[in-house]
Amino acid sequence: MERKGIYSGDDAAVEGNEKREPKEGKRGKSSLLYSLAAQKATPPGGYPRIGHAARNSSDLAEFKLYHHPYSMDSQKVRLALEEKVIDYTSYHVNPLTGKNMDVSFFRTNPSAKLPIFQNGSHVIFRAIDIIQYIEKLSVSLSGEDNPISSKVMEWMEKIEDWSPKIFTLAHIPAKCRLFVSKFVRRVVIARMAQAPDLASVYHVKLREAYETEDRLKDPQNLKQSEEELSSLLDDAEAQLSVTTYLAGEYFTMADSMFVPILARIALLNLEKEYISCRPKIAAYYNLVKRRPSYKKVIGRYFSGWRKYRTLSKTSCFLCIRSMFRKY
Repeated sequence: MERKGIYSGDDAAVEGNEKREPKEGKRGKSSLLYSLAAQKATPPGGYPRIGHAARNSSDLAEFKLYHHPYSMDSQKVRLALEEKVIDYTSYHVNPLTGKNMDVSFFRTNPSAKLPIFQNGSHVIFRAIDIIQYIEKLSVSLSGEDNPISSKVMEWMEKIEDWSPKIFTLAHIPAKCRLFVSKFVRRVVIARMAQAPDLASVYHVKLREAYETEDRLKDPQNLKQSEEELSSLLDDAEAQLSVTTYLAGEYFTMADSMFVPILARIALLNLEKEYISCRPKIAAYYNLVKRRPSYKKVIGRYFSGWRKYRTLSKTSCFLCIRSMFRKY
């Protein structure tokens, strides 16, 4: 089925774009319809649920999310959308295979970062900005006056301050990391040839790739990233000794931003060093892993054997493309 939007390329390395089928009381797998009528009751540990029955065509709105399950920022936004029960059309854009460098996508977002959230002509790039928009949207639809609290916002900004890039790349086997980096650089060079008018902007991304490799050679950069992460986790451990979730007794947008960090640590097999040694965070992580939003956004890709399936698909895709020099 043809899909319209800023990006329409398909990606064989993942399970494909999702199309969401609205179902009463549950999130479906496809195109987004939502009702302006919201239930007033708040379910335990959650938010007011936004209904799915549209009264007429004027009540319909379309949200599009360009993301990938590997992207931590994408996970943050998807958790927020799932928790708020807002339907959207999902487009997979795999940065490991250079799909975020495709000309049509790059013209819209020269940073090439994920996710991108689109509501009609309104496009938002940063995860924290998208999540704040989702919160405001939910409040508007429910008709309640319940903006993000200062405590939630404080946690969101604290989480946003830690960049996972160096930490993640430093814990990936060098051979694999360099293979992907080399492939993506070749993709960028190929796109420069396709779109000469964007050559200078593509060159910025190429330079960034080399600068990242240089930063990884300095152990001090990794040490700094690890210290910042440990400080964030220590603060969370202290908070979770008082409350069930980061900002109180209910799951909030702060948790939507924090949970993907724990998932990234688990994906890198570093739970013992960063999670298990903090009993409150360990209990918290076990709690959130039971939430439907976690199972849908993260669990289906990275729980148990699934993470090896997800990683192997991308590895095979990269090897085949490299073999035939298809960039």
